Amino acid sequence: MHVLVIAASKNGATAGIADEIACALGEAGVAADVADIGRPVRVGDYDAVVLGSAVYMGRWLDPASRFATAHAAELRRVPVWLFSSGPIGSPPRPAESQPAHVGELLEVTGAREHRTFAGRIERGRLSLPQRALMRAMHVSEGDYRDWDAVRAWARDIAAALSPQRVG
Repeated sequence: MHVLVIAASKNGATAGIADEIACALGEAGVAADVADIGRPVRVGDYDAVVLGSAVYMGRWLDPASRFATAHAAELRRVPVWLFSSGPIGSPPRPAESQPAHVGELLEVTGAREHRTFAGRIERGRLSLPQRALMRAMHVSEGDYRDWDAVRAWARDIAAALSPQRVG
């Protein structure tokens, strides 16, 4: 089994989740490559794909959505999992667990599952309007990513890809 882990990340937090997924897959005995969504990749070279995106204003970033639609035929031939990164704060905001168009992406890719993980907020990396929004939402700067949840999900993916369960 060889898995492609690829994600669109605006400020690096979602890329960190992709790296952690690949690491946890490797620890579970599944080879995984992390690819830059901005560079060409041969989806057909992989046995499975984990595709993710940061979420802004309730939507995936354009590069991730474009990747899903551009590679839809290839993605439908292999097991696919989707993840989003974005809710921040405690309790996480926004509260909804799934971006507006993830249902469409699940259908287009034939993905088995979508998971949402909390993100990270670094005010110094935000534009003035983004900082104003964070202030209005009463969200404190911080890293809200739940690494145990990310690793557990990656282990679930590895288990689903084990030879005994593929078929």
